[in-house]
Amino acid sequence: MEEKEAFDGEGMLQAQAEIWKYMYHFADSMALKSAVELRIADIIHSHGSPIPLSQMAAGIIDSPSPDITCLARIMRLLVRRKIFTVTPQSDGVEALYGPTHMSRWLLHGAELSLAPMLMLENDHRALAPCHYLSNCVREGGIAFQKAHGREIWDYCSMNPEFNKIFNDAMGCTARIRMKAIMTGYKDGFCGVGSMVDVGGGTGAAMGEIVKVHPHIKGINFDLPHVIATAPEYAGVSHVEVTCLRQFLVLMPSS
Repeated sequence: MEEKEAFDGEGMLQAQAEIWKYMYHFADSMALKSAVELRIADIIHSHGSPIPLSQMAAGIIDSPSPDITCLARIMRLLVRRKIFTVTPQSDGVEALYGPTHMSRWLLHGAELSLAPMLMLENDHRALAPCHYLSNCVREGGIAFQKAHGREIWDYCSMNPEFNKIFNDAMGCTARIRMKAIMTGYKDGFCGVGSMVDVGGGTGAAMGEIVKVHPHIKGINFDLPHVIATAPEYAGVSHVEVTCLRQFLVLMPSS
């Protein structure tokens, strides 16, 4: 009887609170996305010390009159999530917003940044398949294909803007992973003369390996629309492939 009362009373109330929390989890991602789009982390970090909202707003590009109230609401959530710090307003002095270790991962152009991945994961085209998960359970199939009428690789090849967002995201996470691998696996590549990365995207991972081990001849294989946007890396050759059979033909013999 006591168990039933707990479930009907306090247990159900706590469960309701949890459901509300999950319902609004998307707000965290959207606030992070807006911070990346507005370059909030870049503005704060560039000053080297905490700044007020007015100074932050003045640094937002392509906006002659930013809405301070809206910006304050976004910052309130990001401070609560510990993305930024705040020193409360006192004696007529504006509240000051500062950086954290987490905000460093939102910087544009940083060697190690998660900003590109965050933009991909919150892009409306990447989120659209999530609305088809129940359809996949009922009917089978691939969620991305149900949302966009084609699989992701074909979609990327026909949509240059999304292709860039996707490749930038893959590149940023590849650099993060390879930095860790290169640090912990220092001598593991010493005996390697050449290395092939199949489906290596724009070559970020291979670029990190060859940068640390310049004796390696790096070969990066991927689809034509991916290779078309790949930057040059010293010691890395980009090769287009359209199918596995072509890869097997082109792959260097040992």
